[in-house]
Amino acid sequence: MRVGLGLRAGQELVLTAPIEALPLVRRITDHAYRAGALLVTTFYGDDPCVLSRFEHAPDASFDYAPVWLQDAIATAFKSGAARMAIAGANPALLSKQDPAKVARANVAASKAAKPAMELITRHEINWTIVAAATPEWAKLVFPGEPVGAAVAKLWEAIFQASRIAGDDPMADWLAHGARLKQRVDLLNAKRFAAPHFKTADGSTDLRVGLADEHLWAGGGTTAGNGIYCQPNIPTEECFTTPHKDRVDGVVRASKPLSHQGTLIENIRCRFAGGKVVEATATAGEDVLNRLISTGDGARRLGEVALVPASSPIAATGILFWSTLFDENAASHIALGQAYSTCLIGGDKMDTDALAALGANSSLIHVDWMIGSETMDVDGIGADGTVEPLMRAGEWV
Repeated sequence: MRVGLGLRAGQELVLTAPIEALPLVRRITDHAYRAGALLVTTFYGDDPCVLSRFEHAPDASFDYAPVWLQDAIATAFKSGAARMAIAGANPALLSKQDPAKVARANVAASKAAKPAMELITRHEINWTIVAAATPEWAKLVFPGEPVGAAVAKLWEAIFQASRIAGDDPMADWLAHGARLKQRVDLLNAKRFAAPHFKTADGSTDLRVGLADEHLWAGGGTTAGNGIYCQPNIPTEECFTTPHKDRVDGVVRASKPLSHQGTLIENIRCRFAGGKVVEATATAGEDVLNRLISTGDGARRLGEVALVPASSPIAATGILFWSTLFDENAASHIALGQAYSTCLIGGDKMDTDALAALGANSSLIHVDWMIGSETMDVDGIGADGTVEPLMRAGEWV
């Protein structure tokens, strides 16, 4: 409530969670009211009900999403409500379903959620995402373990990755936030034109030109309503907005990407003029190509992030099957929507003004990991000067 969400007395809280996370929801709700919440409203997701739709619903269902519900959530945010999401649904739930239906349902949901999501991506409100260990998720992460043991191990991994295993987690988070702010301030002072990612074997040689008036961010942020929050727990990244037309080179994923129930492995993309012109994967390639076919913006970058290879998430050695965790194990890029708050004054700009600075627009925002212990990153100045930022995956 205090470090993650920054909930203020008198605020409403809109909470979403898988139904398996009910015990955690009850704990959070209790503490929200203790912190002065006006009302906590929770929307639950249930995996078996989701499967029922894909197995039995008419075809028209997959181009439909409840706009009325998303409009109501957007209204709540505009009225001052805070947002918390609990991640924990089965990441592989839809792996055996028709990928075309999955893609259609996601597009419909993204369109319906856009008014609410824009308030989040603009950081107009205080919000955070946390995780709960659930049986189906735990079985994916620890496939050789009995379910009970797998859930226990996943909880421990969540605690370690989220920096809450120490004697004073609140103090630890404040110190961690200060370190991230120090790096962010350095990057913003340097005003690099582009980070250049490269590996010795040449599998990645990517120059990510940054948007005009870009801002690096990381850790906590002060939302448009004046409340300081940690949008993601865990978080290890310093990130900013690329220019949608200035990304060139080749890049190979350093970790698999779990997307729409499919594990996409060994992604390799070639960018030219900011756009993916070639995309392959050794597994899940059809899902990858459906993803980048969502629209022109889905072929362009909306985020670039620097993460040390020694982050607590990387130290676990675990593939979490969850972007919330896996993106914080390595430097990464994201296809799709840019964060307007990563541009100077961007939170006050309209779509046309953001586009003029190079910010990408898309229905999707999908992060995938490119950093590793063999990755070097240079900062390229506007005058072409080169300064080392990372060597062998670590900050210089």
